[in-house]
Amino acid sequence: MTLGGMITAAFSGKIAALIGRRQTMWISDVFCIFGWLAVAFAHDKMLLNIGRGFLGFGVGLISYVVPVYIAEITPKAFRGGFSFSNQLLQSFGISLMFFTGNFFHWRTLALLSAIPCGIQMICLFFIPESPRWLAMYGRERELEITLKRLRGENGDILEEAAEIRETVETSRRESRSGLRDLFNMKNAHPLIIGLGLMLLQQFCGSSAISAYAARIFDTAGFPSDIGTSILAVILVPQSIIVMFAVDRCGRRPLLMSSSIGLCICSFFIGLSYYLQKHGDFQQFCSPMLIVGLVGYVLSFGIGLGGLPWVIMSEVFPVNVKITAGSLVTVSNWFFSWIIIFSFNFMMQWSAFGTYFIFAGGSLMSFIFVWTLVPETKGRTLEDIQQSLGQLS
Repeated sequence: MTLGGMITAAFSGKIAALIGRRQTMWISDVFCIFGWLAVAFAHDKMLLNIGRGFLGFGVGLISYVVPVYIAEITPKAFRGGFSFSNQLLQSFGISLMFFTGNFFHWRTLALLSAIPCGIQMICLFFIPESPRWLAMYGRERELEITLKRLRGENGDILEEAAEIRETVETSRRESRSGLRDLFNMKNAHPLIIGLGLMLLQQFCGSSAISAYAARIFDTAGFPSDIGTSILAVILVPQSIIVMFAVDRCGRRPLLMSSSIGLCICSFFIGLSYYLQKHGDFQQFCSPMLIVGLVGYVLSFGIGLGGLPWVIMSEVFPVNVKITAGSLVTVSNWFFSWIIIFSFNFMMQWSAFGTYFIFAGGSLMSFIFVWTLVPETKGRTLEDIQQSLGQLS
């Protein structure tokens, strides 16, 4: 799945620019439906792998286009909360699978997972295209109609429409080549932010812990069905809280709090494995691991889980958003593949050492956010991108 995601993520920005954000989401749903059906009815490993590959194709597209679309249609005062609603609904989906996975066969889960894709395919016919994408193609009347539809009949859209046109025109005037512009010094700061957040999001061990949660509970001697149900219970309320907090507290405080929480919880998980190996305080090992794992999931959800995608959608100017968004999305999938692939080998090498490494990665995340990531709360996309260009 991660390999499939890398393939379409490489072209996700270009596809979204050519055919629009809405049509890109529609193609993603087609890939996902085919993938889930292939998984559900697989009679051998090949068809199962083909299904997983098509799921990767779909998620590789939608993991780029959804944050970008939400950021481009939402008023600046509510952009963080609306963008984080993507993470909320992902958490809801994961929680639903954690619960239903205790009662249904995996083939049934695959069929159930195709249902939201079908619903979204239908609903996409009733949502507007991104105003910034319409401005890129000079579709002025549609731009104004879309903004009025998004802001309400009584909303004043003239200033916002003019600002969007000016930004798109400036980007088009300055742009010679997406790749050349991407590595221009003025884009160095947003590129470092985007790639750095995706790297650190994965190198704190998030993908591995998500993929192997049930196995980690088993190694702690704790029933995996109860453990995954606990995670399911906490994921959705935590995401709701963050969705309302992100435009009040800001991105930076949540990211730094998340990083510190991940560091502490990874250390406790590693310490539990260390004590278990050396035969010390055996009675505390399992409770320490369970508390550490639950705390890890909570800490990841309040910041590093969703906010890197929110910030990615905010920091890149229009002229490099296609190339930069694709590069950042591919890097996230690539780093995820590295962590998932290497996790079992690392655990065989040293279970406690693995989590101490994840704790170090989380500490690096805190330092990175503290030193390099700006606050984007309550600012227009144009203002954020202009300030980052001046800083570079």
